[in-house]
Parts: sequence; C-alpha cells; structure tokens
Amino acid sequence: MSAPSAEDAALLHVDLIVLGGGSGGLAAAFRAAEYGQRVALVEPGALGGTCVNVGCVPKKAMWLAADIGARIGQAAQLGFDLPRDGRVAFDWPKFITDRQRYIHGIHDSYRKRLDRDGIVVLPTRGRLSGPGRVLCDDGTCLAAPHIVLATGSTPQRPAIPGAALGAVSDDFFAWCEAPPRVAMIGGGYIAVELAGVLQALGSQVDVYVRDQRLLRQGDAEIVEQLQENYRQQGVALEFGYALKALYRDGDGRLRLEAEDGSMRDGYDQVLFATGRRPNTGDIGLDTVGITPDANGDIPVDAWQATPAPGVYAVGDICGCGPALTPVAIAAARRLCDRLFGGKPDAKLDAGNVPSVVFSHPPLAMVGLTEAEARAQHGDDVHIYCSNFRPMREALAESTQRSLFKLVCIGDERRVVGLHLLGDAADEILQGFAVALKRGITLDDLHDTIAIHPTSAEEVVLMR
Repeated sequence: MSAPSAEDAALLHVDLIVLGGGSGGLAAAFRAAEYGQRVALVEPGALGGTCVNVGCVPKKAMWLAADIGARIGQAAQLGFDLPRDGRVAFDWPKFITDRQRYIHGIHDSYRKRLDRDGIVVLPTRGRLSGPGRVLCDDGTCLAAPHIVLATGSTPQRPAIPGAALGAVSDDFFAWCEAPPRVAMIGGGYIAVELAGVLQALGSQVDVYVRDQRLLRQGDAEIVEQLQENYRQQGVALEFGYALKALYRDGDGRLRLEAEDGSMRDGYDQVLFATGRRPNTGDIGLDTVGITPDANGDIPVDAWQATPAPGVYAVGDICGCGPALTPVAIAAARRLCDRLFGGKPDAKLDAGNVPSVVFSHPPLAMVGLTEAEARAQHGDDVHIYCSNFRPMREALAESTQRSLFKLVCIGDERRVVGLHLLGDAADEILQGFAVALKRGITLDDLHDTIAIHPTSAEEVVLMR
C-alpha cells in the first residue's frame, strides 16, 4: 500500500461536506452526524441562514408585534381603559433588542449541538474545486465522498435606474422604526407580509403590483378577500403597475416613475419584494460539471442528486418544490437517511405541502386551488366556502372577515385543497394538512364533532 501523497495529506477528509449553514445545511449535517458520519459544515455567515436571521423567525416576531398592536386597538373597542382609537406607543428599538436576543438563543443552541455532535464548522466561504473537493477561503482543503450544496438565496432588486435607492427584505430587518410612507414593489408573500406588518406598526403602505392581484399562487377567491381586508386596514393596492425607475427628490424622499410615465412621490422608503435568486454563482459548479439554469437553479432529480456524482443540493438553490424552510429540512434529512441510514427509498414528498402567508390575518393553504383542481379534474370539482366574521371581529365591530374554502373532487368528495384566511389559520391548518394527505373526504369532516365556538369549526361544518 503506497503512502498518501503530499496533496492528500493536506486534505481534511470527512464523510460529508455541507456548503451552507442555513436550515437545509444544518439539517443535513445533524442527520448525518446522527448516523455516525464525520461532517464538515462550511458557512461564512450567521448560522441559520435566511430563515433564522432575515426571514421566517424575525418576520414572525414582527408579525406578532403587529398582531398584538391590532388586538390592543380592539381592546379599546371592547371596554378596556385605553385610548378610544387604540393607539399606544410601540418602542421599535426595544422590540428589536428582544427579537435579536431570541435569535441569538437559536444560534447558541445550534453551536451547542454542533459541538455535541462533533461537526467541524468552518466560518469561511467554500467552493467546489473538483470531484469530492472543497476549497475554503481560509486555505482549508476538504475531501469527502458526499457533498451537499445548501447555499440558499438572496433578495433581488429589479434592473432599473435607481434600484440601489430601494431596500430589500434583508434591509427591512435592520430598520429601527416604521417609516411614515412606504412603497412596496411586488405582490408575492414577502410583499404581503411586510406590508401588513408595516401598516399595523405605523406606516402608510402603498403596494404596487405588476399582476392584477396579490399572491399569484394563492386561490383567487381567498386572495380577493385578503385584498379587501388590506384595503380596510388602509393599505393601498395598485395592480397592473410596472416600475421604470426610482429617484430621490431634493427633499430626500423617493419618487417612482412607472413605464406609462406616471409619477408617485413622497416616499420615505421603497421596499423591493421582487423575488430571490439562488446563491449558485460562485460556488465552483463548473469544476464538477454542473450547469445551473437561466434562473441560477441547480438541476436535481427526485433524490436531490445533481448531475455530478456525489454532489447533492437542497433548499432554495434547486428550483423544485416550494421554497420553504421545512421543505429544505425535509429534503436534507431524507437525503441523509438514504445515504447513511440504510433507507434506500427515502426522498422528499413535495406533494400537498402546507404553507402560510403571515398576512393580517394569516392565509394558510394546502393542496390544490380551485383553478388547479378544475384544470386537472374538469367539472368533477365541488367547492364549499364559509365567509364569516370571527367573534372578536364582530364584538369589536371590525370589517375584517375570514374566508375558509374546501376544494373537493369526485362523488366521494375527497378533499384536495383547503384554504383558510382568518385569525389562527396558521395554527388551524397543520392538523387538517395531515388529514388531507391521508385522503380525508367531506363526509369525514362532517362526521367530526365541531369545537364551538371557534373559527376552526367552520372547516367541519361547511356544506
């Protein structure tokens, strides 16, 4: 047996290299370590990636603050000794301190688990440098038979003059106050969520959308009710709007120029929620023969395998399945179950993935929209809806309404879609998502005793 070469001796040999310490990368590292594998995790930034640092976690914290503010306003309507208009001071910097303390706690829990599992963490940038090889900016060379790419995505500004004057979602989480007037550019879930938060916490928000509606992927009827709720909350919505350029006026405020030549001015901030791009441009894909598509996504098969042997990808860089944190985590865990856990059939099932848009109120969905169901099943589609005011909204004489919708198919009325807009929809959906995945029918729902008085009972009472 020959002695190792000088090049091999300089390599750090492990069983798995993970590029990216976000939710998907951490899930892969932890699951592989559970199977006794030696793992190296390469992450130049904060652990947890977008979700923990500038996404799901701080977003939900801000949503909670906005939701509490709205409930305080209703408390004044319900007899609590508060200003009649419900307006109370909100110390945004104090809340940010508490929010970041919570996030630091998550970082600490990650570090403790990484240490406990013996995972080597390299706080530097790494790139593929050939089959089974990763070269780090700090000079460390890694070798492994398996490499997982989990480098996530980055918010994008549109390619227009003055785009640098606008902010993106990452910037929003560094704000220390609600700007008086905000123009939100985009109509996806990020635009909807941040518009709701800002409006509730003191901004006047105008949302400009290229499409003719919000949330292109959502059920049209549900989205229409959400739009009406937002208008009632004071959010201005302008559809069919195409931004051409962004300017700063002499008074320091921002002005929008549309492609039709019209101007909108007087904004303190413009926030672009115009999509994200996968972080695949500088991770050495060419060294292993991987060519991303026009959007920058890495091609993978149903097993998360790329065209390069031994190289896999999970999360936002794949372009397959919903770009959701739990999807990335599930894909990473099942990949490692297959590679190291003796489960050759383990793979992500991306069907009927439940998701929530943290609007005000939240919009939760699983399965097919009505339009998707009709496209797949023609006339054999049956729709059941409940449009109502939850008790608290009715007591406070609020105009906000909830809309719950069931999409069923066939004579047995099998439920293939469930869409909930309303208070606690985010918490209600999880159990029903399990039921939908198990093939629940309308009769199954009707056979279930309702919990009264709740919003959730509407799901089992719809006829």
